[in-house]
Amino acid sequence: MEIVNVDLKDYSYPIYISNGILKDIGLYLKKHLRSNMVLIITDSNVSELYLSRLENSLLNNGFIVNHSIIKAGEESKNLDTVKRLLEECFKFGLLRDSAIVALGGGVVGDIAGLVSALFMRGIDFIQVPTTLLAQVDSSVGGKVGVNLKEGKNMAGAFYQPKAVFVDTDVLKSLDKREIRGGISEIIKYGIIKDESLFNFIESNIKEILDLDDEKVRHLIKRSCEIKSDVVSKDEKESSIRAVLNYGHTIGHAIESLTKYKKYIHGEAVAIGMYYAAKIALNRKYIDIDYLSRIRSLLVASELPVDYGNLDKYEILEGIKHDKKNREGKIKFVLPVGYGDADIFDVSEEEILNVLN
Repeated sequence: MEIVNVDLKDYSYPIYISNGILKDIGLYLKKHLRSNMVLIITDSNVSELYLSRLENSLLNNGFIVNHSIIKAGEESKNLDTVKRLLEECFKFGLLRDSAIVALGGGVVGDIAGLVSALFMRGIDFIQVPTTLLAQVDSSVGGKVGVNLKEGKNMAGAFYQPKAVFVDTDVLKSLDKREIRGGISEIIKYGIIKDESLFNFIESNIKEILDLDDEKVRHLIKRSCEIKSDVVSKDEKESSIRAVLNYGHTIGHAIESLTKYKKYIHGEAVAIGMYYAAKIALNRKYIDIDYLSRIRSLLVASELPVDYGNLDKYEILEGIKHDKKNREGKIKFVLPVGYGDADIFDVSEEEILNVLN
């Protein structure tokens, strides 16, 4: 087992990474939770695969367990779902020392985390991510929230889990599209923080796509280390944490514009990373060789690099609602060299220029 610690003083927690840990979670949770009353929140896809395994692990270790199943997909990520789940927390008799366990991908984790933050002003929260993207990104760092029709993650909070349990064995049940979406976020870490990680993905992309266990575990651990380091320095995104949003400015706008139906999150981020790198090239922060390598790696990972037939002015309008923006200025994360990135003001003209 690998363990990565997120250092947030009183709110620190471990990320456990192992093959098959799902069946043993009940044993570990005894040292992370204050009571034996637990509500599992999962979705209609994951429940068929892993809910009974997790429930049995908890029941066998003395927990009182209920579960709530939401419809799978980004369409469930709204305030109506949160309201229903809060009412179910009350119906199941959860108290201030009870806990919610999120079993699923990023959508489930974001919703369950927000419900945990809101119910009785905050109860314990455990992340059990079942997609590669959630394992390397959304389950770590405490960002929880839901979408409004006006934009992605517009209603949310910073609320840290008590622990994260990453079972690499569950990745075998994912379709290839979800694997590629997770690889997109890992590529992001390589571009913004770790040139050697970028090089590793370049050299091993075929084996990674085929889920070579050793290589995938290395990617998950390194991604969690990078994110944990950034979050420990800037938990609530007042400064450097914003670099983790590389590719997300355009990505979120594309997701919102297509009503979360055409692209999964990692695909939209891949498109955003490529166009942000084009802005960096125009500013001479990177050279054409690096841009070509970024594009080639995204393509080799079977990720999109083009926004298709969307209207560039509508994309720009979506970008204007990005949460990083300050005082009417559009903020972009741009690569400034191999394994390095920073945050800049970017003009509308620059954005439209690369979207041509």
